[in-house]
Amino acid sequence: MTQPSLVTQDLTIRFGGHVAVNAVSCEFRPGELTVIVGPNGAGKTTYFNLISGQLTATSGKVLKDGTDLTAMAPSARAHHGIGRAFQLTNLFPGLTVLENIRLAVQARSGAGWKLLRRVEALTELTEKAERYLEATKLTDKAHQPASALPHGDQRKLEVALLMAMEPDIYMFDEPTAGMSLDHAPDVLDLIAEIKKDRTKTVLLVEHKMDVVRALADRIIVLHNGELLADGPPEEVMSSQIVRDVYLGKSTEAA
Repeated sequence: MTQPSLVTQDLTIRFGGHVAVNAVSCEFRPGELTVIVGPNGAGKTTYFNLISGQLTATSGKVLKDGTDLTAMAPSARAHHGIGRAFQLTNLFPGLTVLENIRLAVQARSGAGWKLLRRVEALTELTEKAERYLEATKLTDKAHQPASALPHGDQRKLEVALLMAMEPDIYMFDEPTAGMSLDHAPDVLDLIAEIKKDRTKTVLLVEHKMDVVRALADRIIVLHNGELLADGPPEEVMSSQIVRDVYLGKSTEAA
């Protein structure tokens, strides 16, 4: 079996007397897309925030390829290959779509914010950014300000920025939330393409069951901050305890 690229060991966070994530231990492997499901308040996004570093664990560990990331800031975790889909607040709304992606490519290249650069280097960055534009079907929006994009295209830009950072671990938190039926397939197609790269590990928080069935290699279920189930989609979703807790079906009705 492939060695895990990402491991959480007894990962826990408390807010006062409330335990939002309680001793969750999971291993995630390259070439695997894991969907994290659960009812509202189950701890899904909190678990994501613990992995990507937006929240600091009360106890437990986050390991990437054996390296302990638990005490690291989000930027340091990104340097180690943890990629969390950008939110709109992290974009530069006054810059164009192309400029946003070029900045991500520049950051990934280690060039930082150098103002004096060779023209050839800027051309290389732009050409690479244009490839991500093409992959996310945003080429025709390249010179529009990010703030002018409709919601569906903003979500595609988030994916393009994440791809430009070339992470090993891709993390998507309800990537189609608020999207129209016309735009949602574009983002899901992008995630499906990423999934084809067997060197990448994909984590997806999602509540739309058609999306779960289409993409998941594995499902983990959180409930009240605890790991309730973990396994192949058919096995997990047919489990009585999952049906009771997540799907809202009573034992008597089953």
